[in-house]
Amino acid sequence: MNLHSYINNDILPLLPNYPVKMVRGMFSDCTNTHIPVVEDNRLLGNISEDDVQGFDPDKKVNDYLYALDLFFVDKNTNWLDVLEAFAKYNANVLPILDENKMYVGYYDLIDIMSLFKETPFLNEPGGILIVERGHNDYSFSEISQIVESNDGKLLGAFISEDQDDVTQITMKIGGVGLNKIIQTFRRYSYNIIAGNEEDSYLEGLKERSDYLDRFLKI
Repeated sequence: MNLHSYINNDILPLLPNYPVKMVRGMFSDCTNTHIPVVEDNRLLGNISEDDVQGFDPDKKVNDYLYALDLFFVDKNTNWLDVLEAFAKYNANVLPILDENKMYVGYYDLIDIMSLFKETPFLNEPGGILIVERGHNDYSFSEISQIVESNDGKLLGAFISEDQDDVTQITMKIGGVGLNKIIQTFRRYSYNIIAGNEEDSYLEGLKERSDYLDRFLKI
């Protein structure tokens, strides 16, 4: 999935000599959690809306470089890693650097979430199955083999929880009903957390995704 068409430059990055008062005004006109600070096309870091409220409005960004959050993704980072970075840095803006570490723009979380909603995981008909097993006792190759040996089609899978040495995997399966697949997972000592033959879980996931879109647009 090529993300290059989603590189955004609607909001220009800040320069170190910008007054803090001006930066506050920029945040009031947008919904960004952060705005990149760039000098000579080099990313110095990201100034957060929360932090800037505590800065002296008569000073400049240059006086607060120590407080910038330095995070970014490379231009060729895949979309799942981009989505993970949004969550890791608790941001809705993610700066992008090219192979020479030069700033080229940013990703907007709303755009990346719209990509997720277009994937077969959400759009293809099928059932949702959630299983769990010990952290060192599962493998995605085994999970795929179990699904396919029962004539199922694995449309997508991800780790939805990982704590206390137990890993939970959520998957979407098309092609067949889930009953035989569930029984096989049990024989392989997987604990079944949830299994929906059709789309009630999926509809809930879509609703949460739509809600996130609406929330980010407030």
